[in-house]
Amino acid sequence: MPGIVFYSIGVDHPIRPDEPLPPLPEIPRGALVVIEGRAPIWRYGRAFHLLHGSAAAALAVYDPRLGAVVVASHTPELREGEVLDLSPPPQSTE
Repeated sequence: MPGIVFYSIGVDHPIRPDEPLPPLPEIPRGALVVIEGRAPIWRYGRAFHLLHGSAAAALAVYDPRLGAVVVASHTPELREGEVLDLSPPPQSTE
């Protein structure tokens, strides 16, 4: 697999559905994108829709209790429902 890309959509304040998502990170063709962050379920739905046409081979969501759970895959290397031992990188404090 070419790489793992974390896409943080979390918020630390109440938001409305019309608030935009953060810009997509660079996604190499065939990468696994892991969506993470504390956010309403509808924000995750918007992120899935945004990532649908990306170069990613698979999408996962990060669950702090489990790891990264694959929710969509177009590669035999990852199957839907598979749990990967991955965590988001620490947030910068700059």
